[in-house]
Amino acid sequence: MPKHTVQRYMTVSPVVIPSHRTLADAHQLMRERGIRHLPVVEGARLVGVVSQRDLYLIQTLRGVDAGAEPVSEAMNAEPYAVPPEAPLEEVAREMAAHKYGAAVVVQRGEVVGIFTTVDALRALASVLRRGRPAAPPRPPARATEPR
Repeated sequence: MPKHTVQRYMTVSPVVIPSHRTLADAHQLMRERGIRHLPVVEGARLVGVVSQRDLYLIQTLRGVDAGAEPVSEAMNAEPYAVPPEAPLEEVAREMAAHKYGAAVVVQRGEVVGIFTTVDALRALASVLRRGRPAAPPRPPARATEPR
């Protein structure tokens, strides 16, 4: 059985944000790209990660100006970072144990990918699907009106 690594399932070349950019910039970038986690960099070096939840939390504090505060004020300065060849099982176990929403994939000091809970669910579906034909996509559930 082939070894499952995080590289196989990660999102390649993720969107990153410099630490000096504002909270408003980060929020706008997340909305535009439909993402919930941004690796924070200084140059090419990873210095943190900021999540949509982090942004919402800090923006609710009194006196915070999202257009002036840098991302470095809201980021987690100790992101969970792994190399591309990290075993998928190990990364998933660590993410679950610590309730991490993402693992930043770093190679030779540079961000090369991100592995989020959405990527983990895709990996799970892929692993479970092996050996069976892929199920056709289901139509979206219809909302029912209250009676």
